[in-house]
Amino acid sequence: MRVLIIGGGLGGLCLAQGLVKAGVEVTVFERDQSRSERLDRYRLHVSPAGSRALRACLPDGAWQAFLLGVGVAEGGFGFLTEQLRTLVVVDDDIMYAPSPDPAEHAYPVDRRFLREVLLSGLEGVVKFGRKLDRYTHGPDGTVTAHFADGSRERGDVLVGADGVNSAVRRQYRPGTDPVPTGSLGLGWTVPLDGAAGPPVTGRLRTGMNMIMTADPFFLFTSVFRRPAHNGQLPGGCTQPEDYLLCALVTRRQAWPAGTEALPGPQLRDAAATMMAGWHPHLVRLAARADPATFGAYPFTVAQPPGHWAPSTVTVLGDAVHAMPPAAGNGANMAFRDASLLHRNLADAARGATPLLRAIGDYETDMRDYAFSTIRTSMTNERLGLNANPIAQCGMRTWFRICDAFPAAKRAGFGESWAKDARPRPWELQPGEGD
Repeated sequence: MRVLIIGGGLGGLCLAQGLVKAGVEVTVFERDQSRSERLDRYRLHVSPAGSRALRACLPDGAWQAFLLGVGVAEGGFGFLTEQLRTLVVVDDDIMYAPSPDPAEHAYPVDRRFLREVLLSGLEGVVKFGRKLDRYTHGPDGTVTAHFADGSRERGDVLVGADGVNSAVRRQYRPGTDPVPTGSLGLGWTVPLDGAAGPPVTGRLRTGMNMIMTADPFFLFTSVFRRPAHNGQLPGGCTQPEDYLLCALVTRRQAWPAGTEALPGPQLRDAAATMMAGWHPHLVRLAARADPATFGAYPFTVAQPPGHWAPSTVTVLGDAVHAMPPAAGNGANMAFRDASLLHRNLADAARGATPLLRAIGDYETDMRDYAFSTIRTSMTNERLGLNANPIAQCGMRTWFRICDAFPAAKRAGFGESWAKDARPRPWELQPGEGD
């Protein structure tokens, strides 16, 4: 069996690692011209679902490199007012149950570092500068990928891991492109301890935080702090200086058309203006940040899926279940896809399962868990953008109750993060090569 993966993002690379580990021939085709072309900035939250999948797919050396390079995970999730008054902090052991197994932990991870880990050992597997034009099915059941440069490659399975604007999805399931959620995110970073940029103080220096306001927008912050052994990372992997990720999420209608294309200085000024009246420390996070770190991102979401008959073409990650980042689960679900799909394809490669059944079983389970996670993301986005004063008052009162009574906090938040990270039945069984 030969598997063709279109797209060398996080999900596609994770799948490639799993297939190589299982002894299945695989090639990844990435439209970027080189591995250094993609910026891949910002911190990711890898939940236990993502950690579990990475351990299943990565060889031991790469898994250990991942564990060496993850950020310091502490501080929980705080809900704060725009005047920096803490309403409640959800502790780490409430977000996810403690476990001695490193694959059952959540980790802050720098996205560029994670991509370096996922690329390690795939020399010769990943082909850069290859943009898919279309694919065709052969009479012998194979799939041929046709590329923009006129080249073509043939395989037994073609996997679309080519993101929100997936060329594979548009041919495989036309009319199912993601639709706008009506929100826009402005993201930027601030050095945590460097001389450049505004100071980061108090609660903002730890964990993740959601700054709530009576306006129809909110600010999310999260810390990436390097581990103490940063200098010992293997394979040439590197880490950035410690930083704070900031994301101002607003309703799209609050911005003029073309905001996404504005240069960094204008995005910085727009964020600072929108946050005017907030605590001065928060306003400075935008007004004095490096404009080169700013970017604007319209949020999209995949449409509710119908059932489709499996074929030798399939999709994973944002190519099939794009979601707003309001629950931090986009990458985690792509990793889960890769874990399940590599197991099923490995079974098919050794003759244990018919190929179409292996792909169909993957798609059935993927539709279930991924679109459940999308519902969580959409709920979180709506709650954050709800400017109804009665609803805002009710939420803040509830948070204060949870802060005062630990039992109420555990009961109120115990499932908020854990439900989408809980192991699926197949994740409790050892996979090929584990």
